[in-house]
Amino acid sequence: MISEESNKIHFHFLVSCSLKDRGALKTFIVEILRREGKKLETINFIFCSDKYLLSLNQEFLKHNTLTDIITFEYSKEKDALASDIFISVDRVRANTVLFKTTFKRELHRVVFHGILHLCGYKDKKQAQQILMREKEDYYLSRYFDTN
Repeated sequence: MISEESNKIHFHFLVSCSLKDRGALKTFIVEILRREGKKLETINFIFCSDKYLLSLNQEFLKHNTLTDIITFEYSKEKDALASDIFISVDRVRANTVLFKTTFKRELHRVVFHGILHLCGYKDKKQAQQILMREKEDYYLSRYFDTN
């Protein structure tokens, strides 16, 4: 059964992307937010192409590089999260080769990465990257061990 909180998470597809068990994923995202002490207003995941995400990266962040994810936070309250999370399906596919993993696992890693950014985790410095990866791995293990 999908909770009221889970209904505040939406998936939008600008490109084709296999994302099964969306209800379980929404429920797990709510669990991550609860564990990290955050409340949920609304989160939109927008699955798009490299080209689309690059245009957002150039326009809004002034970066001329490909990336797998960009998170825009619109929260009005400190702990009630409102966000659009753009994920490049092309980058996720490329990352499966780089990280020697499956598309499903890499897609979930990137989804959790965006959620962790909303929870306050950074990844600019090496120590932050290590902590972010540990958190991603922790939540990936919990998710795939229960689903």
